[in-house]
Parts: sequence; C-alpha cells; structure tokens
Amino acid sequence: MTFSTQLRKEAEPLFEAIYQHPFVRGLAAGKLEKEQIIHYVKQDAEYLQAFIKIYAAALSRCTDREDIAFFHQQIAFVLDSETHPHQNLCRVAGVAYDELQGASLAPSAHHYIHHMLQVAQEGTLGEIIAVLLPCPWTYWEIGKRMLTDVQPDPSHPFYEWITFYGGLTDSVTGELCKRLDQLAEAAAEKKEKKK
Repeated sequence: MTFSTQLRKEAEPLFEAIYQHPFVRGLAAGKLEKEQIIHYVKQDAEYLQAFIKIYAAALSRCTDREDIAFFHQQIAFVLDSETHPHQNLCRVAGVAYDELQGASLAPSAHHYIHHMLQVAQEGTLGEIIAVLLPCPWTYWEIGKRMLTDVQPDPSHPFYEWITFYGGLTDSVTGELCKRLDQLAEAAAEKKEKKK
C-alpha cells in the first residue's frame, strides 16, 4: 500500500465529515444564505493567496525541471482558474468578487494558513506536499461526488462550482500523491539504512 493510499484510508472519516458539513450540503442542495457565501468566499480567497505562496515554496525545493514545471502550472491554475467557482458563488449572492478581497481571517482559517506557511518555510518538499494535498484532494472528491449525487443541470445555482471541481481530473491529486509517495519511500529507505 502506498503512503498516500494509507493516508486516504485513514482520513476517510474526515472526508465523510467534510462532505456532510452543512455548507457542503447547502452547495449540493442549491440552498445557501448570502452571508454563508460571502464568508466562504472571503476566507477562501485569502486561503488561495497563501496557497500560491506554498506552491512557490514547493517549487523552490524542487531539483528537476518536471517538478518545477508542475508547481509552476499549479500556481498559474490558482491564479487564472480557481476564481471561477468564486465568481459563481458571488453571482448567486449578488456581490462583486472584488469587494470580498483582503478580508480578515476567521481564527480557524488563520491558524490553518499559519500552519501551512510555517511548513512551507521550514519543511522539506515532502512535508510541503503533505500540507498542500488536502485542498485539491478534498475539493476534487467533493465535486466528483456531487456530480454523481446531485446530477446538477445548468439551472442549479451552484452548477458552475460543482462542475468545476467535479469535472477536474484527479491529475493534480494524483501528481501530488505520486511525488509524496516517492519522497516517503526514499525517506523510509534512508531511515532503514541508518538502523
């Protein structure tokens, strides 16, 4: 069993709890209050700003061009594409996306981002990948599951959000898992040699 497969297996209760969270259930049902949407977009916009920096830290630890290109592509994706689901939510809430930028972070978001940035500053490439992985993995699984469970059509208020994340392939998650598995295997071999 690969390291990432083991992680996913152990995290199953967390993935299920996230899918059952009232906000996620509201997305699936197409029923969220304006205040819920605004809070989410404000927090997620700030989170994505930090996520770009963490991808950049991973890029700075890379030693081969393929890994450098991968993390460069991920930075570009967050900058150029990841705002599309936010735009969908803002249209539903009737607010301009630009008005929600630069918000103060809620304590949970602040602590999570602080943890990620600390790992990015002090951690190895493997540790940085481990701190990056939950975001794309969780969103991809939520979107994929909503596509199956909800089967939204374009009249669903959050159709664009669901199809954006559900339509993503597992390539980002798969690539991050592949790199994490390689680094975990190398670390295990190194540890074994020290015995």
